[in-house]
Amino acid sequence: MLLGGEQTRCFPESTAVPGAPEALSALRARGKRLGFITNNSSKTREAYAEKLRRLGFGGPAGPGARLEVFGTAYCTALYLRQRLAGAPAPKAYVLGSEALAAELGAVGVACVGVGPEPLQGDGPGAWLDAPLDPDVRAVVVGFDPHFSYMKLTKAVRYLQQPGCLLVGTNMDNRLPLENGRFIAGTGCLVRAVEMAAQRQADIIGKPSRFIFDCVSQEYGINPERTVMVGDRLDTDILLGVTCGLKTILTLTGVSTLGDVKSNQESDCMSKKKMVPDFYVDSIADLLPALQG
Repeated sequence: MLLGGEQTRCFPESTAVPGAPEALSALRARGKRLGFITNNSSKTREAYAEKLRRLGFGGPAGPGARLEVFGTAYCTALYLRQRLAGAPAPKAYVLGSEALAAELGAVGVACVGVGPEPLQGDGPGAWLDAPLDPDVRAVVVGFDPHFSYMKLTKAVRYLQQPGCLLVGTNMDNRLPLENGRFIAGTGCLVRAVEMAAQRQADIIGKPSRFIFDCVSQEYGINPERTVMVGDRLDTDILLGVTCGLKTILTLTGVSTLGDVKSNQESDCMSKKKMVPDFYVDSIADLLPALQG
């Protein structure tokens, strides 16, 4: 079973969906393998695994343990390791978090650009004269609360160099918070860079197949015996449909049954792909069947 990390309220909330830890413990007791997939790039894989354990979800621990979490920071690192293989001292300009830079560094990709970067000088000429690192081979866009016009300008200049890759961790347009509030998601930042550079980014996270391939390569998944559980139609459910998995929508997050009905009745084929096989109010609703 693959679970969208967001639908457990593990990412970024500090409390789990009531009953979710017990449901997943029951699945483990029945010998089911679990994998958590999150589009959030603000933590390392190890940090997410520790958070899951702290919230009662269990999972492997200790040196050499095979972690169950697949975040976009980790999977972006795997992607760049493939694409930049053979490049001398590969380096990336990162619009993102320290965690994203740490995951890239773990596979040998050095990073520049993390943190605040205010405008330099008194006008466009000075902004365009700001020094660039000649070793940068990729621009990586993740969640970056320090996103700025200076960073956007530098990213575009790097992308004018031959062979420079543009990679986005995900295309989520909003990050939901408590009480119905939200903030702009990483997709907004990726789109800004794409538009300014007139380039299309390689996207790592859900619903891109690449993040599923990362899980599959580590676990040897059989799609016919795998279910994708999540609370977003446009990421979790679409990923499952794209990869040939059964899908379960949980109603603890972004998407509603009204959204499902709208997609079912739509004449647009892309929307028809965002319809789950099953739905539950919460993943905790699976617990009675597992205990029976």
